[in-house]
Amino acid sequence: MSSSEKLARDIRLTTVKMIARSRCSHLAGSLSIADILAVLYTDILDIRPSQPDWYGRDRFILSKGHCCSAVYAALALSGFFPVSQLDSYGEDGSTLMAHISHKVPGVEFSTGSLGHGLPFGCGKAIAAKRLNQQWRTFVLLSDGELDEGSNWEAILFAPQHLLSNLTVIIDYNKIQSLGRVKDILDLEPLRPKFESFRWAVKEVDGHSHDELRSALSGVPWEPNRPSCLIAHTTKGKGVDFMESQLAWHYKSPNSSEEIEACRQIGQSQ
Repeated sequence: MSSSEKLARDIRLTTVKMIARSRCSHLAGSLSIADILAVLYTDILDIRPSQPDWYGRDRFILSKGHCCSAVYAALALSGFFPVSQLDSYGEDGSTLMAHISHKVPGVEFSTGSLGHGLPFGCGKAIAAKRLNQQWRTFVLLSDGELDEGSNWEAILFAPQHLLSNLTVIIDYNKIQSLGRVKDILDLEPLRPKFESFRWAVKEVDGHSHDELRSALSGVPWEPNRPSCLIAHTTKGKGVDFMESQLAWHYKSPNSSEEIEACRQIGQSQ
């Protein structure tokens, strides 16, 4: 098992326990991004966990802020703050809020209302260009979030300003809050849409660490163009009774479901 595969497994296990303990939601969407986060935090992002505010760090923004439990787990497991602090997730007064909070070491921006992460990421990327800084900006979007017009304004803005230091990753798990993406507001053909907006685009299996690592280690893929990685994922990945099931966008596992989910994740690698 590679270091990123181990981190992905541990993110999933930790996230299941956090959400079961807090009785919060958005477990399936958190499981779908575990592999993306693991590759980013293991192999891609230039960061210093002991110095979360290091000026030269790459900026990672979770735009789908409701899936913060997976990012909190990734940060704690990577050494940004003690793992024991995850026990306070979702509690009154905790900095580990149920939508991602910039009060947590390693978190760049508080998101919750969808469609805000990419416009903010564009701002970070253009600031780096104007300040002659080498740090990069990565933004993780959900597919349902692409229903928001503010994203398409940012998608138009980024190539106009030659933001080759900006990479968007789309968690394309095909399910959003109230149904399947194709039934709510179909995004297809998604790749040609981004290409027509002058982005460099690749598609990968969002659970293949080799494919994710190969794609993300090579950004920018084209000079003077922002990069968009469409990661095809499975909502609830790693737990068979959660996979591709809309109900798990909201449900939290009871004790028996928690035990079975952790058993499956623990045996999956």
